[in-house]
Amino acid sequence: MKLFISVDMEGITGLPDYTFVESNKHNYERARRIMTQEANAIVEGALSTGVKDVLVNDSHSKMNNLLVEELHPEASLITGDLKPYSMVQSLDESYIGAVFAGYHSRAGQPGVMSHSMIFGVRNMYINDVVIGELGLNAYVAGYYGVPVIMVAGDDGACREAEALIPGIITAAVKQSISRSAVKTLHPQKSQALLKEKVAEAIKKRDEILPLIPPEQPVLKIEFTNYGQAEWAALMPGCEIIEGTTIVKFEAKDILEAYRAMLVMVELAMQTKFC
Repeated sequence: MKLFISVDMEGITGLPDYTFVESNKHNYERARRIMTQEANAIVEGALSTGVKDVLVNDSHSKMNNLLVEELHPEASLITGDLKPYSMVQSLDESYIGAVFAGYHSRAGQPGVMSHSMIFGVRNMYINDVVIGELGLNAYVAGYYGVPVIMVAGDDGACREAEALIPGIITAAVKQSISRSAVKTLHPQKSQALLKEKVAEAIKKRDEILPLIPPEQPVLKIEFTNYGQAEWAALMPGCEIIEGTTIVKFEAKDILEAYRAMLVMVELAMQTKFC
């Protein structure tokens, strides 16, 4: 049995603001350690159920946050930022399920540090259904027939997961007070909760259905300003919807839509705000 774990950072226990998730800020090293401990708790919980192969994919920012020397020795790690499928790199049909840990809610929603990929994105859509990182990643898993069996993060991420995926197991390690303040569990309590919940999710995995993506999906990304939309629309196949900051791309499948999203947001980040 193989389990895939994608670990983001904003939804990790005790992290309330950007000083914990940006590598040049004073709280970042503390956050890396807590992030690694939470990944380890999920790995331990999975191994206790008979899972034999665990792949952990670092899924935040430059994607080199997890401390490999402190990671559980039975886990394999994908680290580094140039990955064709980013937060779901190497996920395929061979896995019994996927776990998303340290996740946050999508842009425009309540939740600590809520956003969708970059802070310049106002909304993302697949066939007019608004989604965030969690939803788009779950669609990729569903393309391979793999259910997302557990989501851990703040309460906003858990609500978003429960609305998308009936029966999913969630673990809220902190409650959002505002976008930059939380009421959090102690890391030791969070780790115990994560071990318990991932074991429960693996046992119930057959009751949780994959989130199947639409065929030939239409991806639309709404940016916060027109300059970002102009940059994103430079990608072949993209067009700006007139009178909006929405860039549209018609994809052959969800994998192409996902990679288009990555290129579009990278291009949009070239915008200067002066």
